[in-house]
Amino acid sequence: MSTDVHANNLVEVFEESVRRFPDRPVFGRKTGPGTFVWVTYADVGRRVDQTRAGLALLGVGRGDTVGIIANNRVEWAVGAFAAYGRGARWVPMYEAELAETWKYILRDSGVKVLLASTLAIGKAVEAMRPELPDLEHIVLLDAEGENSLAALQQRGAEHPEPSVHPDADDIACLIYTSGTTAAPKGVLLSHGNLTSNARAGYHKFPELDEKDRSLSILPWAHSYGQTAELYNFLQIGGSLGFMESIATMAEDLIAVRPTYLLAVPRVFHKIHDAVLLKMSRENLIARRLFDAGLRAAHRRREDGPEALSPIERLTYAAADKLVFGKIRDRFGGRLRGALTAGATMNTEVSTFFHDIGIPVYDCYGLSETSPAVTMNSAKQFRLGSVGLPIEDVRVVLDKSVVEDSSDEGEIVVYGPNVMKGYHNKPDETREVMTADGGFRTGDRGRIDADGFVYVTGRLKEQYKLENGKYVFPATLEEEIRTIPGVASAMVSGAGKRFNIALVVPEFVVLADRLAIADLPEDPKEVVARADVQAYFQDAITGVLTGKYGGYEIPKKVILLTEDFTVDNGMLTQTMKLKRRNVVVAYQDKIDAAYASE
Repeated sequence: MSTDVHANNLVEVFEESVRRFPDRPVFGRKTGPGTFVWVTYADVGRRVDQTRAGLALLGVGRGDTVGIIANNRVEWAVGAFAAYGRGARWVPMYEAELAETWKYILRDSGVKVLLASTLAIGKAVEAMRPELPDLEHIVLLDAEGENSLAALQQRGAEHPEPSVHPDADDIACLIYTSGTTAAPKGVLLSHGNLTSNARAGYHKFPELDEKDRSLSILPWAHSYGQTAELYNFLQIGGSLGFMESIATMAEDLIAVRPTYLLAVPRVFHKIHDAVLLKMSRENLIARRLFDAGLRAAHRRREDGPEALSPIERLTYAAADKLVFGKIRDRFGGRLRGALTAGATMNTEVSTFFHDIGIPVYDCYGLSETSPAVTMNSAKQFRLGSVGLPIEDVRVVLDKSVVEDSSDEGEIVVYGPNVMKGYHNKPDETREVMTADGGFRTGDRGRIDADGFVYVTGRLKEQYKLENGKYVFPATLEEEIRTIPGVASAMVSGAGKRFNIALVVPEFVVLADRLAIADLPEDPKEVVARADVQAYFQDAITGVLTGKYGGYEIPKKVILLTEDFTVDNGMLTQTMKLKRRNVVVAYQDKIDAAYASE
């Protein structure tokens, strides 16, 4: 059954799906290894009705703000659609976040009612009450008693309240940016922003329907997960199983058996590296079959199945059955494709997945654009690009911010996906909005003759070397991360004579990669070895030579023993590097690298 939702508010989108797909599963919760229990659209619809009425009893109405501190779960969606049904604004926050950030967002957004996943979070916020004048109620998700969500729903069931259908221009939610360089900004997204974006995404993938399923990996506190995953799958009657954690992703994929997957490039890079490592440990015959199969698969995709010779067809069939099929089985065996955004996927990695039968489509967007701007899709894609603009969205380049000879410029976006502004920040809003309603993304890019968009760097991240040459570190880092044995990397060199690379090795695979039998177990001893340092320096030079100017290639490598993570402040919640934090943390090592030249 094909589906096409024309509603301009999220309440109607949800209610229409409940009406059309009452008995279909919508959310799956893990109850044990390999076991998921599913709830239906009708189940969730009933809980939304009860919660909406409960919020009304707490005094929540049009223009009020309801917040949540929780990971993706059934109650997250229930709370969101209940708030929307009262005409309220929804403010999601991450569980794994600093308490100071919670306090900033709660105060800035004026949250009136907060849903907190645990008693510990509830107590932490309760301690902030003197500094949160707008906060009236804290409702606990994982608790019993009068302050629990269950109690609120029970009261709501006794006092039904019809839903409010907001206007397209009414604010639906505030998505707070990660704050890589400054305090978080609350992005004001309307019902029209989000519904137009979800609908445009569906139109890029009309093959999706109510039988499709995904594993929920992306946090809904971010616009990518919220729109592309939650709203998109709800509008088509699809279903989502909640991943327990990154550590259990492999077993959760097999249990949920997704048909489409949404993730960030980092996920696919890790899987690609794991496959290559496994193949490197196979016997010579298996390795040769794998390599020959990839070559045949590449030609098959580029030129069509009929272009293959009889030998190539046999090689491809054998590799597909013995190797590629087993990789697809690790994803559950039903995966028809995947979408990725947040950074441009390395072309080598993307090509690999396309060739083994799991096409990964690069997309592009920002919180301020709800988020999708451009998308590759099954019918229209170009490797290396982030795709074509989605319907009703226009992309132009402002070339005034780059050198005169360049065919690139700052990407400026026009369309119904563009935010209403930053909450309580009129000056910051004016800085990014053009006079005619365009949003200045801060990303540098180009557009080819067929309209495909390529993102080439972040303008704020670009820097000049001492010789005046510009460097875009993110593109270099993507290449470096494809090197076997590299877990993470950051390139630095603003105002210096040359670039350096800070690299976190993948210690568990390094011994295999280097064929060193006596590699120490202590990471500090590993990174101090001259042969290890030489491996990474040579590998980085090799992978970048011919693709980048000599001045861009890092001349020194600093090996680190601790990865960049959210917990140590080196990554945002959406896996973006906090470059300033990395530089501050390793300033002594950086200074020493330059001083020794």
